[in-house]
Formats: sequence, C-alpha cells, structure tokens
Amino acid sequence: QPQGPSAVFDQPLLLTSAGQSPDVQLAVVLAKRAGLEHTLAKMAEAKDLAGAKTLGVVVGASLKGLGAAGIDTAKEKERVRALLAEAAAKGIPVLFLHLGGDQRRGELTDAMVADTLPSARLAVIVKSADKDGLFSRLCKDKGIPLVAVEKTADAAEVLKSAFKPKA
Repeated sequence: QPQGPSAVFDQPLLLTSAGQSPDVQLAVVLAKRAGLEHTLAKMAEAKDLAGAKTLGVVVGASLKGLGAAGIDTAKEKERVRALLAEAAAKGIPVLFLHLGGDQRRGELTDAMVADTLPSARLAVIVKSADKDGLFSRLCKDKGIPLVAVEKTADAAEVLKSAFKPKA
C-alpha cells in the first residue's frame, strides 16, 4: 500500500470540485472513513475558506455536472483559479485528488489538472489515470509528492495519515 507523507495537513478540510464530476462525493466518503473533519462546497468560493485549514480539490470534469450546476467550463476554471489564489494568499495548503481513474480523463479534465495540480502540496490519484504519465510528469516537475492508489477506497488510509489528528 503506497504511503504518502504523514501529518502535512491540518483539519478541518474544505472539499470542492474542479469540474463538477460526481467524484467529489467519493472524496466525502473517503474523508468520513479517514475520520476527518470536513465540509463539502462543490462550488466553493473565497469566502468558503473561512475556518478551513486545508483545501481539497477533487479534479474531474463532467459536462453533465457543469450543466446541472448551470455553468460553463470557463466559469468553472475561473472559480477554481480564484479559489486557489485565495488559498495561497491565506496560507491554506491544497490537497489534489483525482479519484475517477482513467475513465475520468479527457481534454477538459486534463486542462483542470494542469490548472490545479501545480498548487498542491500533495496529490492523491487512482493509478489507472496515470497510464500516460500526466500526473507523474507534473508532480516531478513541480516537486509535489504523488500517491497513486490501486482502488479509490485505498485513498482513505492515505488521507488519514496525511492529516494531523484533531487538536
């Protein structure tokens, strides 16, 4: 079982989507399993960072999800960029999650990955998504630790160890 760095993040965790895929719900399940204090705001904006100690960005684009949220790709990218900028300004570290495996890859998701991954302190992905080495390359270039798990469920343990216990 791949181990990520331990105790790099503080709770509570604010989870948001980059791309509005249903994968963000998987992240909620993982955070629960890991026993983390967390909040979900699929369309989080700067104000939602109040009280958060870590920002978890669940990357996966879904045109259906974007349509249901009533936004287009450009708006979503803009929201995510602004959120990452605010997190950086506030010194809130970013946890990057890509949980959909190779099915959750494509032009739109890859563009979101390129936008968000460089801001991360840690990236956790399902291994099948990295067949072409996109995540490995970006993480290596930016010096970001990458943990690739076989199954989404395995990410719960990685999350558990990546967070400091609640004070």
